[in-house]
Amino acid sequence: MTTTVHWKVVGLDVRPGFVLRVRFADGVAGDVDMKPLLSRPDVAQTVFAPLRDTAYFARATVDRGAVTWPNGADLAPDAMHDAINRQESAYVRG
Repeated sequence: MTTTVHWKVVGLDVRPGFVLRVRFADGVAGDVDMKPLLSRPDVAQTVFAPLRDTAYFARATVDRGAVTWPNGADLAPDAMHDAINRQESAYVRG
């Protein structure tokens, strides 16, 4: 028997302004605004620092149900799902 995790990312579109449009296995979809996280000064020394470059940010892909980048940065899909499902701003905390 196969169980589908409802918060698994199955669709991704990189939008202008450091926004990701994501779609989950259960049909929930919405935008994740990464600009607040990427604007923080303390991000400069983290794996998220390269994402401040728009060309690098655009290299986002879905790997095993999570949004990832080539340097290993990834986003917690369950937290994104919960925020979008609650119709909150999907501001991702690092």
